[in-house]
Amino acid sequence: MILADKITAERKKNGWSQEELAEKLSVSRQAVSKWESAQSIPDLQRIIRMAELFGVSTDYLLKDEMEELEELQPYSEPKKSEMLRSVSMEEANAFLEMKQRNAPKIANATFLCIISPALLILLAGLSDSHIWNISEAFATGAGLVFLFGVVAAAVFMFITCGSGESRTEHLEKEAFETEYGVSGMVKEKRNAYEATFTRGIAIGVVLCILAVVPLLMVGIMDAPDYVCCAFVSLLLVIVATGVDIMIRVGMIKGSYDTLLQEGDYSKTEKRMKRKLDAFHTAYWCTATAIYLGWSFWTMRWDFTWIVWPVAGVLFVAVSAVARMLVGAEE
Repeated sequence: MILADKITAERKKNGWSQEELAEKLSVSRQAVSKWESAQSIPDLQRIIRMAELFGVSTDYLLKDEMEELEELQPYSEPKKSEMLRSVSMEEANAFLEMKQRNAPKIANATFLCIISPALLILLAGLSDSHIWNISEAFATGAGLVFLFGVVAAAVFMFITCGSGESRTEHLEKEAFETEYGVSGMVKEKRNAYEATFTRGIAIGVVLCILAVVPLLMVGIMDAPDYVCCAFVSLLLVIVATGVDIMIRVGMIKGSYDTLLQEGDYSKTEKRMKRKLDAFHTAYWCTATAIYLGWSFWTMRWDFTWIVWPVAGVLFVAVSAVARMLVGAEE
């Protein structure tokens, strides 16, 4: 139980409202509300006064959270050359709120990128099959306008979100220390979110797996080309939906791990990522260049999309090799 929960529990046990406790401590009701919602931490004099009012020891109010902090950040001799930034309760809450706002925006931008060639593929299939008298020129022109327009909108969303997060990027890339109470608050929020995260990841993975089922069915049925193209477009939409859901929950879960410096955001992983960032950028730039070059050269946009799933599979393997090489150097 963190300090915020203990203040709430002891206040209710004594039958006091927030206003009554605030009056006894000579503070505003808003201050008590922030303490109980873990948005801020009372100073030492207020903690001592609350211990007297509640009839408990200051150790009871502080002990559990200090133990959690020691478990998450075990003591080690400080290095003179290592000056760690300190993250306050207000900064931690602002970071979590920003990630919650940006998660749906980043997810939607990724959704747009994935579905961007869908209309081009569909129109190309209709044009080749002479459905609705759609000419090849119209199919290509309209499809490319949609593709570049959607990608442009997605890039705009990526840039606006990225500029807003630039002030806190050191939390994801550098080691830091948290002030008293931050780790306990974040850990409690992460535990409460765990079920939502697991459900979101499960739904996203299932959608990505089931996306290929309609395409396999039309392949077995030997359907016309325009039907196959329509189902390829549907595949992209289903996959995009699954990825959208996974990014939404993953970013929020990642914000908790970032502040706790656990999982992919541990100090060891941060050092590893700094060394691999250049490789990842070069890899995806190369994949994009291959996709665009091949597509414009052959004008087979209905087929060249295969570059992305192949690049995704290869990325996992190549990243693992790069990680092993970097780990060996360390």
